[in-house]
Amino acid sequence: MAPHSAIHSCLVLCLLLVAPQLGSSYKTTSYYTHGGSRHVVLRDGALSVTHRLSPCSGADADQSMPTISDTFNRDALRLRALSGSWSNKHSDLTIPSTGTPLVALPGGSEYHVTVGYGTPVQKLTVGFDTATAGATFLQCKPCAAGAPCGKAFDPSRSSSLAQIPCSSHDCPFKACSGPTCTIAVTKKGAVLVNATFVTDTLTVAPSIPVNDIRVACLEMGARTTDSSSGVIDLSRESHSLASRVVLSPETVAFSYCLPWDPATQGFLTFGAVRPERAGRGVTYAKLQRNAGRPNLYFVKLVGLSIGGIDLPVPAAAIAADALVEVHTTFTYLKPDVYAVLRSNFRWWMKEYVVAPSSGELDTCYDFTHLNAIEVPIITLRFEGGASLELGIEQMMYFKDRRNIFSVACLAFAPAPAYAPAAAVIGSLAQSETEVVYDVLGGKLGLVPNRC
Repeated sequence: MAPHSAIHSCLVLCLLLVAPQLGSSYKTTSYYTHGGSRHVVLRDGALSVTHRLSPCSGADADQSMPTISDTFNRDALRLRALSGSWSNKHSDLTIPSTGTPLVALPGGSEYHVTVGYGTPVQKLTVGFDTATAGATFLQCKPCAAGAPCGKAFDPSRSSSLAQIPCSSHDCPFKACSGPTCTIAVTKKGAVLVNATFVTDTLTVAPSIPVNDIRVACLEMGARTTDSSSGVIDLSRESHSLASRVVLSPETVAFSYCLPWDPATQGFLTFGAVRPERAGRGVTYAKLQRNAGRPNLYFVKLVGLSIGGIDLPVPAAAIAADALVEVHTTFTYLKPDVYAVLRSNFRWWMKEYVVAPSSGELDTCYDFTHLNAIEVPIITLRFEGGASLELGIEQMMYFKDRRNIFSVACLAFAPAPAYAPAAAVIGSLAQSETEVVYDVLGGKLGLVPNRC
């Protein structure tokens, strides 16, 4: 099958259809050269989610697909930042999803939405993150001399903006002095960036305003590496947008469905009706609390199977706190557990041509010149009863993302020592599944095949 042609519009394109094989006692997923259409139906209040490489993202991103090495480097930087082990050796300051200066990070946020800030509304393309340091970040005017400024928020135009006093408990700067919550980042006497905390109105969907959202307004040298305008905070921190959504027993804080391919779209919703109330099948995992990282969303991994058969590993060895992460691509497991998964996957795939390892991905296959592929479904099970079934799109990373019949590698790796958890569930594994954050109920839900 030839690669897809270049993307020329923002319409959702046709992808190959995943079809479970029902004639066997094993759980597998197959691909053929014929396919079906996948469409995202946005409900009221839903934002369209695009990948940062999509021409629909609104950011001036490099349209070239990253290599596996690039993706692993991005994952490593992200995990180090989340674990607090990043050491800043760079001279520039960016707006990363954690609030940590990561100039080497190739892109500010993996996924973008369009929202409105201020009154009247200024439409901005921003990323969103479930693991921020407790603030929504915006690139603001005035910009540094000669720096692009067309996508920056203009505080002077907003009648609803309010300065946070330095003495307020909402000001996170311990060294703050002066009338407003402002701090300057300097180097050799030169101001690299001013950061001022303010509150303003955030408008999500067409006309849903959320008042008094705390925003870190970054001025002067601040920039996003993907040319978006900032990052929305969806963490568990009390100032995050997720914490400000008005909830009832019938609703959840937010949910998202991440697109698998830059050519497709997903969605992000706030305060939506619980999936089970809307007639959608959902399984829930219990959200775990981590005292050292209270902003993050953890669930407990309790089981793992391949082809419907449990891995021959004691349940106690598999059990681990797993971080659910939107800006880490691959899924990471305890090294011993990963080794068993890899061995079993290789046994299932023994009829296919083996391809050379690619970076940290050491289980690769050459699917060129084929017109059908069958792989075993990998299932992750979590405490509380939730399960995440991974088809070929979610368990394998394709070097040519627009051509299934290319070279692909198992998208799992052993968790590095610096990871913030013993397991990390990356964005690829989550793709096409609606991930539901029932913060009030202390649960995380999974609804398959939603985008």
